[in-house]
Amino acid sequence: MGRNLQNGGQLRPIDLARRHGLSTQAVRNYEEAGILPAAGRTPHGYRTYTPLHARALDAFLALVPGHGHPTATSIMRAVNGGGVDEAFRLIDESHAQLLDDRRTLQAVESALRDLTSSAAPERDAAVSESGGTFIGPLAGQLGIRPATLRKWERAGLVRPRRDPLTGYRVYDGADVRDARLVHQLRRGGYLLEQIAPLIDRVRAAGGPAPLEAALRDWQGRLSARGRAMLTGAAELEAYLRERG
Repeated sequence: MGRNLQNGGQLRPIDLARRHGLSTQAVRNYEEAGILPAAGRTPHGYRTYTPLHARALDAFLALVPGHGHPTATSIMRAVNGGGVDEAFRLIDESHAQLLDDRRTLQAVESALRDLTSSAAPERDAAVSESGGTFIGPLAGQLGIRPATLRKWERAGLVRPRRDPLTGYRVYDGADVRDARLVHQLRRGGYLLEQIAPLIDRVRAAGGPAPLEAALRDWQGRLSARGRAMLTGAAELEAYLRERG
């Protein structure tokens, strides 16, 4: 930054913008949003910035990958408004969300392991003429009530067809797989509305096995987010130290 420092460390908007690969309008927008402290003004009304503004922009841009733009904005606004404790609370909430996401991933991985390692259900005498399991035998295999399966159906978590002769619900292999996965996640304390998108992922992947790549990608993104939070924390600490 050395050659850009002029008049006791003042920076022009273009200096700050170029240092961070931004437009001067973006820098002005960040100032107006409270992400940067208020700029100084020349006698002619032009904005002037300082190394402290550059440090603030470093902190904000480092916070975004780990916390997202809205939360990073709120953190910087809190700091610049003197609410450091509020900034810490926002950071804590973001870390708590990351931990919750990790626990969700672990629950899905555990449920899928249980699903793939369990033996295929035995053929029950009470099956449809066209194949598949009726609601009673499936509920018995899972150790739940038939009413629970009907509740899961209303939530879209299982989608049995109807036997053409009896009109009874019939659960094919994919339905049984989904019911077992729902059962595992419910035992882990997850709500039906939390389970629904996970079941959709399994269906979109064509089953648990193809979902493994998606789970690895999910794990990678969580790890990247955690590391980005560390980088953001370091930059924010540097900004707090410079603010004094």
